Amino acid sequence: MEGQQLYDVVIVGGGPAGLTAAQYAARLNLKTVVLDKSKTAGALAFTSKIENYPGITNPMTGPELLDIFRTQAITFGAEFIETQVIGVNIESDPKEIYTIDKTYYGKTVIVATGSMGRKPAIAGEKELLGKGVSYCAICDAAFYRNKNVCILGDSEEAVKEADVLARFTGKVTLIAQSTKLKISDNHSLSEKVNVLLNHRVTEIRGAECVESIVVQNNETKTDTVMPMDGVFVYLHGNRPIVDYLNFSVDISDEECVMTNRMMETNVDGVFAAGDVSCTEVRQVVIAAANGCVAALSAEKYINHRKKRKYAWG
Repeated sequence: MEGQQLYDVVIVGGGPAGLTAAQYAARLNLKTVVLDKSKTAGALAFTSKIENYPGITNPMTGPELLDIFRTQAITFGAEFIETQVIGVNIESDPKEIYTIDKTYYGKTVIVATGSMGRKPAIAGEKELLGKGVSYCAICDAAFYRNKNVCILGDSEEAVKEADVLARFTGKVTLIAQSTKLKISDNHSLSEKVNVLLNHRVTEIRGAECVESIVVQNNETKTDTVMPMDGVFVYLHGNRPIVDYLNFSVDISDEECVMTNRMMETNVDGVFAAGDVSCTEVRQVVIAAANGCVAALSAEKYINHRKKRKYAWG
């Protein structure tokens, strides 16, 4: 890692757990970075109204509350980088976190990627994964220069990724099951992107690679076969997002990162917080509390304390 920056704490995920961990870690004078694939991804980012978070006197949207979390963390000195984490080496010293464009090094790692992942659910999706089916447009867009691709989803994240694909590909079709895209008013979509609303892909076809998709009109239930070279899936579920860990920490049968009460995993210096650890009660306040505990445990590990440092005002 010669010439590379060493962080005390690398946090993967920018939801309430990750950003709270960043607040506490940075406030404890730990060099802290948050790696988050998108400000518009995650359960809280999809919440249109929240009014039961302590200290909130008026209802606000999930993205508005996330903006407050993020601003607090940055104010205390944490870095926030929008990037996709694609792998880790947490047995090394320092620990290595691989993103699309570079490797980050940390004395400790806090896993806070939430639980909006999904198992392959479209016919042909699993069989053609890596053969034209992808979950990361920015990772694989360059492979589809001047080819015909589609992206499935209606979130702002999906729209942004469609714009990325439009820089490389000949034609991009954004297919959404809903009748309206979930994007902010100030976001404009590339003219190269064709939007198909109120449709869903029921099958991805191909032998050695993706060749076509079957698209169903939600109103008429009629099917159309469209030639296709690549399918980028941005549909969300409720499965913990742990793929990038590659079982480097203990994962339960439900695919949750296993921790003790202090958010410690079975790997020294690696912690997990929030929905990725499958807490019994999935609330923003619980995720934030988990993030706080994880940061205090990371500080204890770094400074070889027997007890955690309490971060009172």
